[in-house]
Amino acid sequence: MTREIARQARVMGRVQGVAFRVWTQAAARRQGLRGWVHNNDDGSVTTLLVGAEDAVKAMLLALRDGPGAAAVRDVLVEELEDLPDVEGFEITG
Repeated sequence: MTREIARQARVMGRVQGVAFRVWTQAAARRQGLRGWVHNNDDGSVTTLLVGAEDAVKAMLLALRDGPGAAAVRDVLVEELEDLPDVEGFEITG
């Protein structure tokens, strides 16, 4: 069985108004991840990724590119020790 991990990532740059949340949701679901994604008031996007370690790591790499219209400047990743109890992958705000 693959070890599950959880990471929260804050993505900065031109990431609002470019379908970043929809792209993140679709990419995360393809990876079989659980969690959420939402816009922040400062123009960044935050996402919670929960699932197989290799899938989470692949998604974190993908966030550095994002959808075509995005211009990602930085991705700050926080390791979560406890696995949040989430189902599905939703856009929360």
